[in-house]
Amino acid sequence: MFVRVSVVAAAAAFLLTASCAAADPVGLQKGDRVVFLGDSITQAAVGKSGYITQLKATLTEKHGVELVGAGISGNKVPDIQKRLDKDVLAKKPSVVVVYIGINDVWHGENDPSRGTSKERFDEGLRDVVGRIKASGARVVLCTPTVIGEKKAGGNKLDARLDEYAGISRKVAADTGSKLCDLRKAFVDHLAKNNPDNKASGVLTTDAVHLNEAGNRLVAETILGVLTK
Repeated sequence: MFVRVSVVAAAAAFLLTASCAAADPVGLQKGDRVVFLGDSITQAAVGKSGYITQLKATLTEKHGVELVGAGISGNKVPDIQKRLDKDVLAKKPSVVVVYIGINDVWHGENDPSRGTSKERFDEGLRDVVGRIKASGARVVLCTPTVIGEKKAGGNKLDARLDEYAGISRKVAADTGSKLCDLRKAFVDHLAKNNPDNKASGVLTTDAVHLNEAGNRLVAETILGVLTK
């Protein structure tokens, strides 16, 4: 359940004109039920300036769809597999936006057993997408964003994130899902808007979790996939 949050007219107008790097729209229809599936980034997105809050007014009022959140802190792909039926498919969504991968990479930084191997990430994503599509819902698959905001290659886990983003892109292509390339959107934005090469503070609060600008960029990018 979402508490209705008013969004200022300027933010709504910005989102209505937003574009997206992904080429294939998902084709929202009136009456669609949209579920956002992810981790703590998604969980926080229903907050005052969160990306789901920013999307809600536009999608519900302009497009006549219902939004349902399903982010739980700490989630990785194996966790999503375990809770998919209860927390997502039971809501009978017609569109599921999957934004996952940060914890699969990050949690394995010092202890690989706490992360998700590339093979397991690939297999798990395919399982999640397959089960969603088997339920009759369409899938938007997002690439993981950033763990650190320095220029590309300047953050410790950039190479790993690029590999996992590549897996997400391949799974989207192989399964006929809509790709929302959030990693590309973040890297491109930071290349232009982080001249001091800061580790955080441009799009995130702590190098991972989104600040207001990061939430706006995610909302902008996802909106383009859902509506363009």
